[in-house]
Amino acid sequence: MAYDYFELLARARNWAEQALAEGRLDREQAQTLLSIDSRSPESLFSAGLSATESTRPLIVAFMGGTGVGKSSLLNRLAGKAIARAGIERPTSREVTLYHHQSVSIQQLPAGLPLDSIKISQHDDIDKSNIVWIDMPDFDSIELGNKRLVLEWLPHIDALLYVVSPERYRDNKAWQLLLAEGAKHAWLFVMNQWDRGLAVQYEDFKQQLHKAGFDDPLVFRTSCSEPDGDEFADLLAQLQQLSGRLSIAQLERRGHEMRGQQLKQILQALLDQINGRDYQQLSRFYGGLWQNTEIHLQQGLAWPLQQLAQFWAAHSGQKNDIQLWDDWAQSRFNDALDELILQAVQIDIPSKPLKSGLQDIKNQAEKKISQSTEVAGRQALLNPGNGLQRFLLGVTAIGETLLPIAAMSVVGYQVFYGYYHGATETNAYLGVDFAIHSVLLIGLSWLIPFFLHKKIQPSLQNAALKGLQKGLRQALLALDAEIKALLRDEQQRNTLLQKSLTELIEHCESTPMSRVEKDSLLDRVLLSE
Repeated sequence: MAYDYFELLARARNWAEQALAEGRLDREQAQTLLSIDSRSPESLFSAGLSATESTRPLIVAFMGGTGVGKSSLLNRLAGKAIARAGIERPTSREVTLYHHQSVSIQQLPAGLPLDSIKISQHDDIDKSNIVWIDMPDFDSIELGNKRLVLEWLPHIDALLYVVSPERYRDNKAWQLLLAEGAKHAWLFVMNQWDRGLAVQYEDFKQQLHKAGFDDPLVFRTSCSEPDGDEFADLLAQLQQLSGRLSIAQLERRGHEMRGQQLKQILQALLDQINGRDYQQLSRFYGGLWQNTEIHLQQGLAWPLQQLAQFWAAHSGQKNDIQLWDDWAQSRFNDALDELILQAVQIDIPSKPLKSGLQDIKNQAEKKISQSTEVAGRQALLNPGNGLQRFLLGVTAIGETLLPIAAMSVVGYQVFYGYYHGATETNAYLGVDFAIHSVLLIGLSWLIPFFLHKKIQPSLQNAALKGLQKGLRQALLALDAEIKALLRDEQQRNTLLQKSLTELIEHCESTPMSRVEKDSLLDRVLLSE
């Protein structure tokens, strides 16, 4: 499907504005798209054509260096002096428009310096399909002249590049020709031919051939000695070029050339975006975080011990000990700032990355505090490991059951001795029995009590392990957030590439139209 150039340009600008707002494109990169000139010759007629016209006229401009006779040619065309000529011209800041009175060109587009425009009208119906513009001298000492020329160039269909035998190698105007070559139709005039030589004419044609014009239209004119020159041929060719079909072809060609320029700009931006190595940034972050995590754990070892000692003594109550202090926050911030700096160095947009990392910075203290507190309190609730807790349960039961069992044995022996003592003469209680009974009952309680005390885990150690576990979990969560942010940025960059690639494909869907070989358009357009 072929897309209109202005539609593509609008979509490209929307893409650039959105990418710029998100910080995924810097101002300089976006400006290459936002500053593309969308003006065209047809925009001169934004107020509409007159009712008697079926199409707009051809916009033709005289362009050239100082003293080559551009204004004299326009005056010759008009049959009267409508443009300044001679010695005053190099200091003039005026653009002269000469058109038929039926052409509605009074409402000029915004942005043109209206105080530098002179408009003259005529009633010659044979010249009604051409609007003539006399440009200021591009190479004059007046800097405003160059600005005027550049402001008007987008509104021009055909340029009459006027030279003289003495100044046909003018460098400033020639550089403009090379820069603007493919955007306009070109006809060339060697004016003041009464002072020219054939070798100069041939040299000029050779120069145009090197610039890309295979068979340029070059006309020799002389306003001082007009008899026998080619001015009439020049007007005839322009009349032919001003036909409806030719103007439509020029408009289409202009849009296609702009589309190619847009494609080149988009491709250059795509190459820059494709060059963003997020894998390299992720690898850099991996080593950076490993060192940062080690330093944080080492630096927070002392606050962890102090907090564990306080919690063991005060059963996890609130305290003034600050675990994530200014040192820890500063070290964490430095690591993320270093990540941003690395992104800048490898041409990865830092604005969205900086915004996401700032949120992580702001939440770091809260996440560390919550994670360590929860893990520490859980450790105090269930101190020790599983084996310790099992043995503690066994010894606690033993402290009760073993003395009861010992007392039961002793009671049984007392009852048994008493029963036999009633029927026999021997005493049923003795000193040895009493001592052994006391020892048995005492040891049955003391041994499990001693083991229970020895197996009892340290609350300080339990709190310390819990706090350390909470710190590791919090750092792991922060690491996961940063990695997720990097992955998200890479995915967004991929989407940026995809949307830009689609724009380029749309530009490619509108190929350059072919111009018939050896036709008038073929001769006035720069070769592809």
